[in-house]
Formats: sequence, C-alpha cells, structure tokens
Amino acid sequence: MSKKRIVVCGGNGFLGTRICKSAVSRGWDVTSFSRSGAPNWSSVTSSPTPPPWSNSVTWEKADMLKPTTYRALLKDADAVIHSTGILMEADYKGVLTGKESIWGGLSRAFSATKGGSSQNPLEREDGGGLEPGEKDGQLTYELMNRDSAITLAQEASFQNIPSFVYISAAAGAPMLPKRYITTKRDAESTIASSLPQLRSIFIRPGFLYDSSRSFTLPIAFAGAAGNMVNSMVGGRLTALAGAAVEKPLKADVVAEAVIEAIEDDGVKGVVGTQRIEDLANIAWRRGML
Repeated sequence: MSKKRIVVCGGNGFLGTRICKSAVSRGWDVTSFSRSGAPNWSSVTSSPTPPPWSNSVTWEKADMLKPTTYRALLKDADAVIHSTGILMEADYKGVLTGKESIWGGLSRAFSATKGGSSQNPLEREDGGGLEPGEKDGQLTYELMNRDSAITLAQEASFQNIPSFVYISAAAGAPMLPKRYITTKRDAESTIASSLPQLRSIFIRPGFLYDSSRSFTLPIAFAGAAGNMVNSMVGGRLTALAGAAVEKPLKADVVAEAVIEAIEDDGVKGVVGTQRIEDLANIAWRRGML
C-alpha cells in the first residue's frame, strides 16, 4: 500500500471529515480546503474537541468558486475529492423556516431551470472563477453541485492529477427539486466526457447516518424499512421514491469506500451502494492485516 497525497474540497463537513480520517489512518498526506478551514467539530462529531487524528490534516481556507485560492493546494496530489454541495437552495430553506412565502419560494425552488455559473466552467479563462448566474446571487444546485465540481476536476486535470472523486448521490427524493439530482448527473457526464484523462470516480450513496447526529438515526431506520419493502417488490418503488428507498449507509462506510477506491486503480466510473459496501469491506479487512 503506497502513501498518497489527497486534497479534499469540503473536508470539514460531515462526510469530508470522515474521508480525511480514513486517509490519515493509512498514513496518507491529507489537505482539506473550505471557506471556514478547520471543522466546527460539534457539528460533525459528538464532541466539540478536535480528535487526535485531525492534527495530521492540513486545514486550509479557500473558495471552491475561485480556483486561484486553491490551485496551489493541488500541487503533487494523487487524488482530489469534491465532497461539498447543497441539499436545499435558499428559497426552499426559506419556505421551511417561514422566511419565504410558500407559493413564491416553492415555485422558484421547483422551477425547471436556474442559473449556474455565469459562464461555462470549461470555457473559463486561466484563473477565472465562477460567478452566480442568478440575479440575486443565489447559490444554486447548478453552481454548487455541478459547476464547482466540473471546475475542480478541470483544475486537477491541468495539474495532471491521476484521480478525481465526486461525491454524488444514488437518486433524488420526492421532497427535493428534481434539479438536485439532475445537476449531479450533469456533473458526472461532463467530467467523464470532457476530462477523459482523469480516473473519475462517482460515489453514489443514499442517505448517510451516524450516531453523532442522532436525528439521522430514525431517518435511516425508515429508509432501511423502505429499502426492504422496495426489494420485496422488485425495485418498483425506486422510480417513485428515489433515495427514500435506497439503503442508508453509515458515513464511515462511505468514507472508507472512497479511500479504498482511490487505492484501487481498477475502480472507475459510477460506484453505487453495493460497490460502496464492497470497497468498505475490503478496507476493513486491509486494516485487520
């Protein structure tokens, strides 16, 4: 097992911190970048105290919409991971919190299209950043889930980094705008077709849970029950319920799978739930040796 250097965009998040932890456990050189730098540990773990392994990670501040702020961090990396995005846009959140009218917020949230970057990320000038395409500057699925990932992958390609990992999703969900999942699929297809020199890996988990986030446990339980029912009816509920009937996965399992996928040069393309579990099992057995 060779020592690698990885860079995690969004490494201070719920899944990102666990990806960093898994890589550190293998003795890898790990750099995370995000706007805030180091994690707010109480929001991603059960304790506000930084865990010992976090001292082995370089926590940097950079803006994923401005490649010039993170370009130097990618130097000599073996893999770059995009582990950030948005689940709900501001107007959808506004409806749920009462800050937006139901009709106005939902009509905008569930609109067929919204602006991503003000320009095609693949046609940026060298060093060019991404600017919101919406008039009010809203951070949309198109900008955060699609264009930021394409831009990061392109920057990785410019530096001849061998592998790029995109944390995607198994499917959409009835309570989310369809654009949540279509923008992720657009990112996957654009990266695969436009940047063929990269070994691109698209991780597609369902709902992620962990005991440190107690509210995720009943959701995961309901998802597991839905997945069981869906299996009994031959998967016929998938088209209707999407990720709501996909098998939930512990966040640590997905993190281990991400690192094992980078380790295994044969892993490429879409990695679904079963393959995620298989890779995590390989990682677990490797750790027992």
